[in-house]
Amino acid sequence: MKRFSFSRLMLWLGLTFIYAPMVILVIYSFNASKLVTVWGGWSVKWYVGLLDNSQLMGSVLRSLEIACYTAIAAVALGTLAAFVLTRIPRFKGRTLFGGMVTAPLVMPEVITGLSLLLLFVAMAQLIGWPAERGIVTIWIAHTTFCTAYVAVVVSARLRELDLSIEEAAMDLGAKPWKVFFLITIPMIAPSLAAGAMMSFALSLDDLVLASFVSGPGSTTLPMEVFSAVRLGVKPEINAIASLILLVVSLFTFLAWFFTRRAEERRKRAIQQAMETMAEEASASAWKPVAQAA
Repeated sequence: MKRFSFSRLMLWLGLTFIYAPMVILVIYSFNASKLVTVWGGWSVKWYVGLLDNSQLMGSVLRSLEIACYTAIAAVALGTLAAFVLTRIPRFKGRTLFGGMVTAPLVMPEVITGLSLLLLFVAMAQLIGWPAERGIVTIWIAHTTFCTAYVAVVVSARLRELDLSIEEAAMDLGAKPWKVFFLITIPMIAPSLAAGAMMSFALSLDDLVLASFVSGPGSTTLPMEVFSAVRLGVKPEINAIASLILLVVSLFTFLAWFFTRRAEERRKRAIQQAMETMAEEASASAWKPVAQAA
């Protein structure tokens, strides 16, 4: 009989606390009743009805578009910031630069959203851009927020890399930019993927920043859901939330699957290289003996 394990019990309680609401949400998305708290049988009519809800589907597509743009921009800027912080140990203003990069992590979103709103208003008065707040301003706000997370993740990976590989490539004549794109980027690819997924999820989930910097016709999904929930939860909200859970779970599984395959290929390559080196060392060790005989 297995012994009682307190850590295992707390693990299952924690997983239940996290995932049970999601399971209940998915189940009630198939509820035939208009009242989300009353079970009326199984039905998929709310999923079919999403196609007719142009306002909700428009907010979904808008949020996905902004999240994709945010992930790309945040990974590019965050990687450059992490490279500067880890590979340039001393330069004037390094402490200030590091503080500015990580400031969005601890800054309340209300303060960040208000400051960005004031910035956009001042820029519109001075140079006439942005003429109106919309997808571009939301994208800039989300990129500012998510770049800090990418910088932290990529910095941790860069600090673990063996610099001798990059130094050997430069000794062989490779230029620094070529070493960065052909050696450094492939080695930190898992952290880049993690930063992109994190940025995508944070952008898709953001409500506060988007509420400050959005304008007419640029309502995102969290804003649409929040405005609808204040008047009561509708079955369409459960349906769209279930579809988002499905898409996020699918992308997470694919990222884990390809990362695992890449890690297995890397281990096999290292093992084959070690076996080849061992065979060469053994051959070179027996060569003097054969010559003497």
